[in-house]
Amino acid sequence: MDITLLQYIFSIISGVIVGFSLGLIGGGGSILAIPLLIYFVGIRNPHLVIGTTALAVGINALINVYSHFKKKNVNLRTGAIFTVFGVIGVLIGTTLGLITPGGKLLFLFSFLMMIIGAYMFVTKCRTCKNYDAIPGNDPKGKEDPPDPPKKSFWQRAKLEIFGVLAGFASGYFGIGGGFLIVPALLYSADITMNLAVGTSLLSVGTFGLVTALRYGIAGKVLISIALLYVLGGIFGGYAGARVSTTMKRSTLRKFFSLIIIIVGIYMAIESYRAML
Repeated sequence: MDITLLQYIFSIISGVIVGFSLGLIGGGGSILAIPLLIYFVGIRNPHLVIGTTALAVGINALINVYSHFKKKNVNLRTGAIFTVFGVIGVLIGTTLGLITPGGKLLFLFSFLMMIIGAYMFVTKCRTCKNYDAIPGNDPKGKEDPPDPPKKSFWQRAKLEIFGVLAGFASGYFGIGGGFLIVPALLYSADITMNLAVGTSLLSVGTFGLVTALRYGIAGKVLISIALLYVLGGIFGGYAGARVSTTMKRSTLRKFFSLIIIIVGIYMAIESYRAML
């Protein structure tokens, strides 16, 4: 596919927007990567878009793992188990995604956006409390307790099952899935919020790269666009993090959730028309 100079520029801008939203609210922003690439950058091939955004999200997540690892917010053992089984789900999801017609895939994705937006709006942000209590400062709570050294059979089974399910959703829709993986880790691994957020990046990064590899084999990845997304995301993430310290994250989260719902509705209408 031939990419124009303007599309390259729009790709960087899109990366800035996605990175800014991630830095602003701390999660969920990557779901905008797909609609931006389709409606703003102008790449109308849904499978090509999914493969490209998966690569960008995967690279971005693995870059951010390092900072969380330094803060001891990554549980390697739990993350490894969740990720290994999640890759099974990713392979199943990507296989089904590639054979699903593009218009139908976007139509289903639009409903996922609306569900996620509604979920973000009605649920409390468990990472927002400390930010809202001390504007301009990082949260300074107690250190997270270490993960228990041994897990029961049921705990291990829950971790594996939820890993497969999260991986499937990530592979089928080509999204990072942090908004799915964090709750899944909280429920199945019985770890704290900070550990869940840091550990989830291992899975998000791996799922994204595996999805991109699977789509790349099918010739459905634009590497240059993905790298420009990542470049823009670095600058956008820095700016978003700076702005987030001056405003209530809980308010930002609700505002952003409404944007996701509106974009989801627009995508549902457009993709439905395309299927007619």
